[in-house]
Amino acid sequence: MNIKFPFDHDNQTIFLVPAPKANQEAQQRATQISPQTTDISLHYHVAHPSNYHFILDEPDKCSQWDPFLVLMVPVAPNQVEARNAIRSTWGNESTVQGKAVLTLFVVGLTGGSDSEKAQQQLEEESRQHRDLLQSNFVDSYFNLTIKTLAIMDWLATRCPQANFSMKVDSDMYINIENLMTLLLAPNTPRQNYITGFLMWNQLVIRNKKSKYYVSEKLYPGPKYPTYVIGVGYVFSNDLPKKIVEASKYVKPFNMEDAYVGTCLKHLGIKPSRAPDPSQFRLYMKDSKSHDLSKVITTIARSPKQIIEFWRNVTKISP
Repeated sequence: MNIKFPFDHDNQTIFLVPAPKANQEAQQRATQISPQTTDISLHYHVAHPSNYHFILDEPDKCSQWDPFLVLMVPVAPNQVEARNAIRSTWGNESTVQGKAVLTLFVVGLTGGSDSEKAQQQLEEESRQHRDLLQSNFVDSYFNLTIKTLAIMDWLATRCPQANFSMKVDSDMYINIENLMTLLLAPNTPRQNYITGFLMWNQLVIRNKKSKYYVSEKLYPGPKYPTYVIGVGYVFSNDLPKKIVEASKYVKPFNMEDAYVGTCLKHLGIKPSRAPDPSQFRLYMKDSKSHDLSKVITTIARSPKQIIEFWRNVTKISP
């Protein structure tokens, strides 16, 4: 089933799992309702988590683990090397400064002619590591908003007891020690808190050739509200439930981090500037040109570089 809503990306056709007929009818009704209406359908758009369910799940993980911090890593189903690099480095740190840390990977459905084999491999990986969550939407770049809302829904329903969570891309190096120091600081809020690399006054890209293109139909304003760039942002764990609730009223578009920022604006919540913004970096040339021991996040060029950065900081030899 090919659907061009919500992500009407001109020549880009988005493949979504068909919702039940009742849900489709509710979606059609809801698209005619103003987002300001309080009596709005739960199925205002197909990105809402209620349209999907987890086919690979770890529903008891948080009750067993009681984590202070949960790291949620959206990753493509076929990126096994990236998952293994994280499992062998920062994702393997289960206790930091006396606090439990849990790392989970989030995937959608595999596509292509070998999808059945790929699914079997995912299920085997899940049995081996018990750290995979899979929801029944097709995994693609333009479905990242759906994936992010699935992450928020899982945190809200399966892990409300955590203090903080982080959405972190699979190509990121995370210094968990520095992150924990930030979260345990007495002036770090425990509610309505989200921080990372902040984006201010970002113009909405209307160039149809750009992968960041968003149509005026999906987002009519010229600028996004302040948001935290999606490569890695940390938030107090009261926010997932609030963001999922806000998504009932905020029309979705295919820039997941700006969409989260738009949901936060709807809630009246402003992203916080980190005490030391330089700790949330985007790129580094290599592990020798900057002091990796001081950062919280930085993008790695490959799974091998994640391992290189981690070894550089932990002083562990290959």
